[in-house]
Amino acid sequence: MSHSSSFQHEKDFEIGSFQVHPDGKIRLTSLADLFQETSWSHADSADFGRNLLENQQMWVLARLDFHCFDLPTWGQKVKVFTAGRGVEKLFAFREFLITDEDDKVLAQCMSSYLLLNTESKRPMRPEVVLPAHLFDPLERPEWQPDKVKIQGELIAKELVRVRYSDLDLYDHVNNTSYILWVENILREKGIDFSQFLINFQAECRLGDLVELEMFQSLNEFLFQGKIGEKLVFLASAS
Repeated sequence: MSHSSSFQHEKDFEIGSFQVHPDGKIRLTSLADLFQETSWSHADSADFGRNLLENQQMWVLARLDFHCFDLPTWGQKVKVFTAGRGVEKLFAFREFLITDEDDKVLAQCMSSYLLLNTESKRPMRPEVVLPAHLFDPLERPEWQPDKVKIQGELIAKELVRVRYSDLDLYDHVNNTSYILWVENILREKGIDFSQFLINFQAECRLGDLVELEMFQSLNEFLFQGKIGEKLVFLASAS
């Protein structure tokens, strides 16, 4: 069954050697990159992407919820689908799906975004810029990324300094860098996971020193990143 009918936009990719772990499977960070590129492609095609900067508006990613089934490998050709999944209060929702050439689902992800004024940094209602036929303001998706709740035993700490390669177009840490920090810790400890949830709480800038704390609660591993007392992100892997 083709997924074209239930999604609004699609983009083809081939997994590169620079995108995979030593086991040959794509890094979660690289998967997030593919989703981000497809998101921008969709938004630009319908005039609610990069052109928003002209009106002092910008999209800020709030949460990502990954469900991974069979991650693609080096050289594999894949297709990424995306679609708007409605609006809830100040959040706009976007779903992603990645499949192989046989249309087998390899992973899926739900995301939520905020629309901010670049000058005041205040949130705006997404309906101001979103085409109603792509993001129905009356639609409320059943699947919404949850809030991560830190619990369990503190098992590790680490300090990460924000480097230039972590920055995005807005001089803030790119969302995929936060994922990379957590993914490195999990992989270096030999921990496999198929579900990953991250909440982005506050921005980081060049030179910031971020304290990462890792907790374990049964089979779930939880993370929080802080700059002093400022909470930057929360994440969960299981």
